[in-house]
Amino acid sequence: MNIVKVFSFLCCLTPTYIHAQSAYQDVREGNELFKSNNYTEAEEKYREGVRKDGELVESAYNLGNALYRQGKFEDAGRYYLQAVNKAKDKNQKAKAYHNLGNSLIKTEKLEEGIKAYKNALINNPKDEESRYNLAYAQQQLKQQQEQQEQQKDENKEDNKEEQEEKEDQKNQEEEEQEEKEDEQQQQEEQEQKEEEQKEQQQQKEQQVSREDAERILEALNNKEKELQEKLKKKKVKEVNVNIEKDW
Repeated sequence: MNIVKVFSFLCCLTPTYIHAQSAYQDVREGNELFKSNNYTEAEEKYREGVRKDGELVESAYNLGNALYRQGKFEDAGRYYLQAVNKAKDKNQKAKAYHNLGNSLIKTEKLEEGIKAYKNALINNPKDEESRYNLAYAQQQLKQQQEQQEQQKDENKEDNKEEQEEKEDQKNQEEEEQEEKEDEQQQQEEQEQKEEEQKEQQQQKEQQVSREDAERILEALNNKEKELQEKLKKKKVKEVNVNIEKDW
């Protein structure tokens, strides 16, 4: 069953005031156009009726119907609400609330639509179409809420997984950073160790060179002493040979 039931007032009332006669005429002409599915021209006629007599409930209500049939649900809802406020009896009010609920459901305003259907039933408890649409809207709202809860849980789970991934990524980055720092520290320690070994080797080489130099110098001194000793001995011999005996 189609949940959206659209119906209109066919105005056959005798106008009370002369200035309203033209507005009623516009409504009657609009109704003929509406019956022939000419909703755009019917809309124009109903608008003329609203302009000429702002208190005429039929103009606002039927204008809402013409807009609804064109898929202009939000605009239709505004005129249905005007019809609710202008309605002169419960029957008119119930019909206006019913179609207001239809327009709200079409724009996915389920909670507001449910409220409109309830108001329709308050004014006409025997309206089975409003009762059906109310049950349908309540079912749709329940499904929507369940879907929202499911989506909320899924988002929560996704956020949890995303957070865990972020934590894992963070831990991995920290581990990599620690490994990098350890490697850098080890490299620095190795470089320092090599530098110390190099310095020790240089010191050792310098020590060896100093000892060699001292040995060489000592050897030279020893040679010099030996040479001096030889020279002294040679002098002594020469002196002994050359000295003449003094008679």
